Amino acid sequence: MKIDILLGLQWGDEGKGKAIDVLTPTYDIVARFQGGTNAGHTLEFDNHKFILHTIPSGIFRENTQNVIGNGVIIDPYILINKEINAISSYADVKKNLYISLKSNLILPTHRLLDHAQEAALGNKKIGSTLKGIGPTYADKTSRKGIRLGEAFITGFAEKYAELKQAHLRQIEHMDFDYSQVRIEGLAFETFEDAWMQALEALKDYQLVSTEYLINNALTNGKSVLAEGAQGTLLDVDFGTYPYVTSSNTIAAGACSGLGVGPSKIGKVYGLFKAYCTRVGAGVFPTELQDEMGMYLQNKGKEFGSTTQRPRRCGWIDLPLLKYACMVNGVTDLIITKIDVLNELDTIQVCTDYEINGKITQEIPYNLDHTIKPVYKSMAGWKQELNKTKIPVQLAEYIKYIADYLNQKIFLVSIGPDRKDNIIF
Repeated sequence: MKIDILLGLQWGDEGKGKAIDVLTPTYDIVARFQGGTNAGHTLEFDNHKFILHTIPSGIFRENTQNVIGNGVIIDPYILINKEINAISSYADVKKNLYISLKSNLILPTHRLLDHAQEAALGNKKIGSTLKGIGPTYADKTSRKGIRLGEAFITGFAEKYAELKQAHLRQIEHMDFDYSQVRIEGLAFETFEDAWMQALEALKDYQLVSTEYLINNALTNGKSVLAEGAQGTLLDVDFGTYPYVTSSNTIAAGACSGLGVGPSKIGKVYGLFKAYCTRVGAGVFPTELQDEMGMYLQNKGKEFGSTTQRPRRCGWIDLPLLKYACMVNGVTDLIITKIDVLNELDTIQVCTDYEINGKITQEIPYNLDHTIKPVYKSMAGWKQELNKTKIPVQLAEYIKYIADYLNQKIFLVSIGPDRKDNIIF
């Protein structure tokens, strides 16, 4: 068996949670391979709305195992208090969730460091979610981090205290006063106590070497779907650096984030919105800073599921999508939020860039604000959508994108519920 991957092709927020939930019935295991509490995967069904940050989006399917892989970083407070407790009435978490012992922990002081580092940037802020992601990955790669498995063996208290003090010294040298910082609405000391309690509570869950679990499952003919977080354009290597996240969000990240070899990768589902959004700072060639941008923001309810920050909105960017398909080796495409465009007379599609008077589809190394997008106008379909009949204009829109990207469209989402889909 091969492991399939589903990931976002834009700057995140593409609707991965719903797509995973829709695909899950055909898989035995769903596994997250990178990111942490900066992710926010939203699922809606049976008149309920759920937002997951760390737990894989297959958790609501009772016959599916869900794995938090070694590439994911974990904040015990959020995992227990904001996720597990919130869904325990709807999912059998203790039965169906497996957590890697090799996952690195987001310490309370990682959260403080995030605040301090972002404040130090002034008007050049990255747009961090302030969840401690960057500092945690920095400690991981510099071999200072604490992994989940270490939390339950002798010497943890000493290692924790040592790393905490190192963080506080760093914050002090940055001349940052963290006394006014509130983490999840709590003062630092109060949050730290609650964090420790949540870490202790994790002992009751299935903490395992997930690389063995996944590889053994593949050997035994089980099907696995790897779930990415954030999006390709936030990848630390191939995204719009430096305004990116701290992990590899592309398909290759599934290998290191789950402990599987590249020869075991099968399909790669690439997910994107029918328009573009971005949270935080960074270049955005097709951004609309006008009434249409506000329309997309309000109609699409474009507010961050993790931070509630308003998302910047713009037209779909096909050169960036083509680039994302290339670096991921995409085999199947999924379009989401097509229904947000239902009322528009005309839809713009970015097909090329004009850079210094030259037309290109290639993404330059320096993707800056001097890029001028070149648009193709397409007729809107001006009607509500259903699964039985596709308007001619929508069919043309979908075909144009598929032909441009030289990819096949697998699924089109026409609403937020798990049932609102057109499958090709």
